[in-house]
Amino acid sequence: MDDRPNRPPSPSPYATFSREAWAALRADTPMTLDDADLARLASLNDPIDMDEVEQIYLPIARLLAFYVAARQQLFRATQRFLGHSETRVPYVIAVAGSVAVGKSTTARVLRALLARWPNMPEVDLVTTDGFLWPNAVLARDNLMARKGFPESYDVQGLLRFVSDIKAGKKDVTAPMYSHLVYDVVPGERTVVGSPDIVILEGLNVLQTGERPKNGRVTPFVSDFIDFGIYLDADEPLLRRWYVERFMRLRETAFRDPQSYFRKYAQVSTAEALETAEKLWAETNLPNLRENIRPTRARADLILKKGRSHRIDEVRLRKI
Repeated sequence: MDDRPNRPPSPSPYATFSREAWAALRADTPMTLDDADLARLASLNDPIDMDEVEQIYLPIARLLAFYVAARQQLFRATQRFLGHSETRVPYVIAVAGSVAVGKSTTARVLRALLARWPNMPEVDLVTTDGFLWPNAVLARDNLMARKGFPESYDVQGLLRFVSDIKAGKKDVTAPMYSHLVYDVVPGERTVVGSPDIVILEGLNVLQTGERPKNGRVTPFVSDFIDFGIYLDADEPLLRRWYVERFMRLRETAFRDPQSYFRKYAQVSTAEALETAEKLWAETNLPNLRENIRPTRARADLILKKGRSHRIDEVRLRKI
């Protein structure tokens, strides 16, 4: 018999919800998407259905609408206090997590839901892939094998982009990235006008870095984030999803003559599988462990996925 006294659980900065408990927080939030919308918004090998939207994403959209409204109310109160007008700045939502965890689908679904909220806010979505250094630069600096690691990004360019957004500048531009050619598209830019909300999706949006030893103050991209979301899953699942996606792309996008990865559509199944496993083990897993997962504790909302890509647990940071 264990005579040790029962100890209360250690306090956590997060409130944890089961899928069922979180789903109840939808309240009367209306469904504004249909099956055709989901088919358009879902990424390859990232299944999502109406149940997932109703039980997980509608409560998130409702929560974010409250947060944005509260921020706008605070803005108006500050204006009254100062006695003069300032430009209202967008509310920035970050979506972070490993490769193959479903960041793109989450970002697109949230954008669609928030843009169809009753007050019809303007919502822009930007991925940080455009801030990767062009392949020519990565090759020159022997960084192609480190693509996705912090040093493979134009961090200063990304920092200028988010700081300009939070300064209230209009028509801020960001480079565009093509997953087909696996490179930044020369001369192509995406323009962020003056939206109510900006969703910033990428591996690195919640990352910080080492402070310079010269004492200079250096901001990080995460300093400009109003609400951070981290998509989480166990390593074996992430590995499986990455390999499955690679093998599906081998049968689809890789067959395009312009695809950077076209050579993998022409090798044997065994060779392609070996390549996918190697890319996961040598690049994506180390990046996850060293740079991506350590940012999880910086998130305001952590969405934990299970085997079927469905979110089984939600953790919300306490205010």
